Amino acid sequence: MKKDKTFRIVQAALFAALVFVGTFVIKIPTPGTGGYVHPGDAFVILSGIFLGPLYGALAAGIGSALADLIGGYLVYVPVTFVIKALIGLFSGLIFVKWGKALSNNYLKVVLCGIADILLVAGGYLIFELFIYGTAAVASVPANIIQGVAGLIISLILYPVISKIKEMTA
Repeated sequence: MKKDKTFRIVQAALFAALVFVGTFVIKIPTPGTGGYVHPGDAFVILSGIFLGPLYGALAAGIGSALADLIGGYLVYVPVTFVIKALIGLFSGLIFVKWGKALSNNYLKVVLCGIADILLVAGGYLIFELFIYGTAAVASVPANIIQGVAGLIISLILYPVISKIKEMTA
């Protein structure tokens, strides 16, 4: 039992590192918003899929918040932690718990990606409305593009990661 828990913590740390690198290293600036689009959301989605709701949420939230912290987006650290943790949580619930009625794993990944798009675009919009007022609406298209990119990359990486024996154990 203790070995299993230690193994899950190590997996969560690995996914947190993947989320961080995918978010922090590969940045495509979005004009007019001061933000950027990144492939880190793919690992946020996949963390929930492969680790389940709890560990997926922790890996997604910690990796993403760390990228904001080190990247100088200090005001976003708490909201990023919450939004990305929710994506990891919902991805885990959709794929592992609620997805039992669906036999097609790729459809489940798509549903996880849709949750990502809604939570990223909606979550950051709500937060930014308090900071920027109605000008926050300008960030919605970039956040939708980021979510779609995360969905597409998740669909590409899912079969690769699925073949790793330690990830499906």
